Amino acid sequence: MDKVLEEKLNLVKETLKKSYVYRNACAVLQFDMETICPPKAMEAQGETSAFLANEGFKLIKSDEFIEAAEYCYDHRNEEGVSYLDRVLTEMLHREYVKIKNVTPEKNLEWQKISNKAYVKWLEAKGAADFGIFAPVFEEVKKMNIEQVELRDEKKATPYDTLLDDYERGITTEDLDLWFGKCRDRLVSLLAKVQASDKKIRTDFLFRPLEDHVQEKIARYMLETIGFDFSRGAFTTTEHPFTSGLAKNDIRVTTHYREDFSSNIFSIVHEGGHALFSQLIPEENYDYFLEDEMTMGMHESVSRFFENRIGRSRAFISLVYPKLRELAPEAMNDVSEEELYEAVNVAQPSYIRTEADELTYSLHIIIRYELEKELMNGNLAVADLPKAWNDKYEEYLGIRPRNDAEGVLQDVHWTWGYGYFPTYALGNMYNAMYFNRMKKELDVDALIRSGNFAAINGWMKENVFAKACYLEPKEWIKEITGRDMTPDDYLDYLEEKYGSIYGF
Repeated sequence: MDKVLEEKLNLVKETLKKSYVYRNACAVLQFDMETICPPKAMEAQGETSAFLANEGFKLIKSDEFIEAAEYCYDHRNEEGVSYLDRVLTEMLHREYVKIKNVTPEKNLEWQKISNKAYVKWLEAKGAADFGIFAPVFEEVKKMNIEQVELRDEKKATPYDTLLDDYERGITTEDLDLWFGKCRDRLVSLLAKVQASDKKIRTDFLFRPLEDHVQEKIARYMLETIGFDFSRGAFTTTEHPFTSGLAKNDIRVTTHYREDFSSNIFSIVHEGGHALFSQLIPEENYDYFLEDEMTMGMHESVSRFFENRIGRSRAFISLVYPKLRELAPEAMNDVSEEELYEAVNVAQPSYIRTEADELTYSLHIIIRYELEKELMNGNLAVADLPKAWNDKYEEYLGIRPRNDAEGVLQDVHWTWGYGYFPTYALGNMYNAMYFNRMKKELDVDALIRSGNFAAINGWMKENVFAKACYLEPKEWIKEITGRDMTPDDYLDYLEEKYGSIYGF
């Protein structure tokens, strides 16, 4: 590598180190806001977070940094440039194209809008009144439109541009095809379930468990799947999430509900996210690439642990004795088979995060169709609650009774659009790589014996290793040798629920 290129690459990395100090400070503040921050302190804390985020933004918007980063990008194929340096410069170029025309002042304005939206969303959800959130929702929508309009490079539609931010290379044309197939087959499968005479017992899931018992269950679940507590922690929040604050600081959250299985699957889901961050190649952190996997890749892993592992017969067999030990008051008259069927019961529900495995992707498809219409100018914010309720009635046969269990239930629209499809894409991705895993490992035997080291080792080698370097379509083909398809996912659900419900 020539001396000029080496100097510029060093400048880029030193600047990124400084910007990441601000980023990590903001992540700590955001984690605090979503867990223990007093309600009246949230707005002020949001202002602090917005200020710090903007200071970090200024560093990567400096003329010196941009010139050096673009020079490195233009010379990325020269002799002496390592593979990871090349990936880093390509990532920085993608980000530069996005923010090229965004000033620090405009970025600060957007940060403040998102923070205000989060506070108003909490208030509106508590009051079950979309009218409280609607004005700032309009601001978020305008912010996203402005973000697209300021870019020199755009996709086919405004929504395609935002979708590409979360899932590179995936288009609405792809999603319309894959989600259309999902919608049709899932609605048909749900109708068969509802026509079945099978009765599944679920009463014991709603037996009250004190928070300290649910906390022990959550810790046990994280320990079981291999979460490293020397590099992570967990607590509670309104809307469970995972936060990668730093290389050795991956935090997950859960919530303790009347249905204690909600805690189980929330913590296993978030634990999956955490394992992704804990098990990616360590050098990804050294090259600032730890967040370069797409959200669909991330959700594939969280939903792999939540559903393909967590709701499997093998996993229920593994955890059943411990649940009887930790929660005898709830589990003393429950068989292993009853527990398995209860956590796999399929029935339409209002809340996405509480949805069963069969109907979950229908919740996502509804959100996809709505936010695509919003961003492409075919749906007004004021009409969103009715449109939401109409789609729930059409696809799931139920109509939300209020805005809290309807349009206000998710936090994602406090910052923008394009994230929701990644949940359903994650279901499709993991169905494909799980089918390959089963050819190479006796997965059920490993789960029953609690040998998650072998499972996580396979995931580390095959799923995590190149996730930060490849686009999704390349990544899934690298793992499975096949092009992306929803068929593995849909075949799995039809087989599973046909077995449970006897058709």
